[in-house]
Amino acid sequence: MADATAKAEPLLTPTIDDDGAPFWHYAARGELRVQACAAPGCAELRFPPRPCCPHCQSFDSEWRRMSGRGRIWSYVVPHPPLLPAYAAQAPYNAIVVELADAPRIRLVGNLVAAPDAPLNSVDPARLRIGAKVQAVFAEVAGMTVPRWVLERP
Repeated sequence: MADATAKAEPLLTPTIDDDGAPFWHYAARGELRVQACAAPGCAELRFPPRPCCPHCQSFDSEWRRMSGRGRIWSYVVPHPPLLPAYAAQAPYNAIVVELADAPRIRLVGNLVAAPDAPLNSVDPARLRIGAKVQAVFAEVAGMTVPRWVLERP
């Protein structure tokens, strides 16, 4: 489904704040990590990152490495593209992934055929709720971002 002319990525990058900076630091190393409460007896995972644990109100936190495995919890194929910079790659997908290690944690991204593949590299007909996926990392506009590929049986 991918078109050789659609390889160029739009220059849309995340805004990095103090709470989320470690997520991007680990992504640059090819690691998917999630913030966790470091208070004794709590250890709740949380995403998006924030300074205070919503369960026990502790300000102590650490970043736990995840396996990168998950399943598609939801998805959308925008028609027409919501952002003009993405028009050349339509139809592309945006998926919500429920992490296998932390089912209450859900991350948004794109399902692609390979880490550096264009956003339209997966036929939208292949998208299925519950499909198993694996995190991969790609450099986009000077940042390393997590993406998702279908897990092989």
